[in-house]
Amino acid sequence: MLNAVIFDFDGIIVDSEPMHYQAFQRALEPHEISYSWEEYCESYIGFDDRDGFREAFKAAGQKISSRDLKRLITAKAEIFQTLIREGQISPLPGAVELIGSIPCKLPVALCSGALKEDILPILETLGIENTFRAMVTAEDTKKSKPDPAPYKLVLEQLKIDNPASAIAIEDTPAGIRSAKKAGLKVLAVTNSYDHEYLLDADAITDSLEKVTRLSLEDMVL
Repeated sequence: MLNAVIFDFDGIIVDSEPMHYQAFQRALEPHEISYSWEEYCESYIGFDDRDGFREAFKAAGQKISSRDLKRLITAKAEIFQTLIREGQISPLPGAVELIGSIPCKLPVALCSGALKEDILPILETLGIENTFRAMVTAEDTKKSKPDPAPYKLVLEQLKIDNPASAIAIEDTPAGIRSAKKAGLKVLAVTNSYDHEYLLDADAITDSLEKVTRLSLEDMVL
């Protein structure tokens, strides 16, 4: 029996990864650190801001202090909010429709490495801000995906004792590993990575337009 559907945010509900990439690059400019979009897709998607900046400094052979890390996270959030106000956001096909098709008795949750202040304005724009029974974002756990901590916290919030009765919907290898380590079933969507990078998921689709509540229920039979 399906007891919960847990959505990732970036790359599942909205096509916000290009905006995160832009915001990272602008925030890193004063430190003379940059990387390509291809490198972002290969190494950074799935990290929260904290680990994303740590990885960027590590790759550049530089150390980052706790104070600079906090400043960078704040700077990136401000840049990201500017991009939202400029209208550079759009829902991915099928996501909002799938969320709306799930009956109220079946809990819907969100598990994301993004900051809550980045997420909430977008959810409000899409009209789904009151849909989620539980929400875990970057501020809520000390470890981010691919660590299982974010999904374990969602399960705790939903009071679900059997993780295999819940489905995570993810688009990255890091997200899949996080959910699988927490014991969930995973539906992967090829929005950010090709099929061959998502083979650890229980099922893979190229669009949420092809997914229904009934097909999700079939995954936990």
